[in-house]
Amino acid sequence: MYFDGSLNLDGAEVGIYFISPSGNKLCYVLRLHFPASNNTAEYEAALHGLRIAIELGVKRLMVYGDFTLVINQLNKDWSRSSEKMDAYCAEIRKLEGKFYGIEYHHVVRDQNQPAGQLSKIGSSHAAVPSGVFVQDLLAPSIKEEKEVQEVPPAEQLVLAVPSPVADWREQFIKYLTSDEVPTDKIETEHLIRQSKHYVLVDGNLMRKSAKEGILQKCIIQDDGVKLLFEIHSGSCGNHVALRTLVGKAFRAGFYWPTAISDAEDLDRRCEGC
Repeated sequence: MYFDGSLNLDGAEVGIYFISPSGNKLCYVLRLHFPASNNTAEYEAALHGLRIAIELGVKRLMVYGDFTLVINQLNKDWSRSSEKMDAYCAEIRKLEGKFYGIEYHHVVRDQNQPAGQLSKIGSSHAAVPSGVFVQDLLAPSIKEEKEVQEVPPAEQLVLAVPSPVADWREQFIKYLTSDEVPTDKIETEHLIRQSKHYVLVDGNLMRKSAKEGILQKCIIQDDGVKLLFEIHSGSCGNHVALRTLVGKAFRAGFYWPTAISDAEDLDRRCEGC
């Protein structure tokens, strides 16, 4: 089994390529309709591939991928630095018991081209070739555990209905769809000026990058922080500069206005940085 992931504006696509001992080949594409980092896309590919192999009745499996981090973590050669990666590994460990034997091997990208080409089918919007099975995933396959704090019953009533968090995209969407503007004149002028950088695509707010003119999917701050953390965790100890970190998130096709300050906050809290 070969697997690979590819980030794009809508989320990500992953490709999974099977070759049987007799030479028969099976091709699968999984579309991820949620913000995903390289780590997430690769783990979803590996997890989904194992599930397919089990459904096919495979008992011995050789797994090949070109993403060093994921392969080494699955082989227990490298430690994991986030709860999300822990959760993905835990799910994969559960599936490993379904096989008589399973091995993970790292290959260079050139040796993983079939899976790489499959992962780019969805992002290219090209017609899906015959013989390729396509599935859509609307949410991550794993659930991250969240710390639960015990509070007195009286406080629980207050915490049960949290105050809503403002979505920075809302004002642009309202203006682009119905010309709705704030009551404050200065805010209105600022909104009209900034809205020139945004367009709506299938109901999603997209930002045109200043230099390349590439469309980036606008996401909320919480998703942006998670994306920065995953990119930072995937650097395997190579703690890059803040603008380089943000640049990787933007080049992956995502945008949110507080990215720089969020990266600075992540940098302050990282002991390695």
